[in-house]
Amino acid sequence: MYIGRFLVVAPGIGAYRVSSRSFPNRRVVDRGDTLTVGPTPDAPETDNPYVSYNCVREVETPTGEPLAVVGNGSHVDPVAEKAELGYPARDALATALLALDFEKDDYDTPRIAGVVGADTATIATVRRDALIVETVDSPTLVATYELDAPESHDLAATDAASAATELLTADFEHSVCAAAATVDGEGVSLAFDNGE
Repeated sequence: MYIGRFLVVAPGIGAYRVSSRSFPNRRVVDRGDTLTVGPTPDAPETDNPYVSYNCVREVETPTGEPLAVVGNGSHVDPVAEKAELGYPARDALATALLALDFEKDDYDTPRIAGVVGADTATIATVRRDALIVETVDSPTLVATYELDAPESHDLAATDAASAATELLTADFEHSVCAAAATVDGEGVSLAFDNGE
């Protein structure tokens, strides 16, 4: 089944996978406290604004609480910025997703995102017909197609590298690359898997 891009979040862990039929020549690049999806060196040129974006960002709140923001597009940055200002996860997600709305492409692709703390997780999506923001206490998946409302999902991984690989190899079609973060009292750990 093709569910498009998807993410899974739970307290302490979050992961995101690029699945694509149209733009498979992409990879995740580590930029320090941010993981970015972008074209591979051999990718054909495109002016599509939805091909390159930050997909995982490390955040520190004003109280010093470490968080990770995961998502499928340019909304990751405003969610992270709101969280850095001290907005609760629910408000950071709702504000950014409501402002940017679903992607204005041929499919009205939903925007999906999550905010992960050491002991908390919040997942969200904005579609043509709804804005959904939920606090979750177990692994929960939301995708851009087919599974476009949050639902329970098995996630065995406990570290970022394993989570990225688990999502990359999950039994959904057109896998491209994946990124993940874990959050604990020590901070945020990031990892990615480009399937190489």
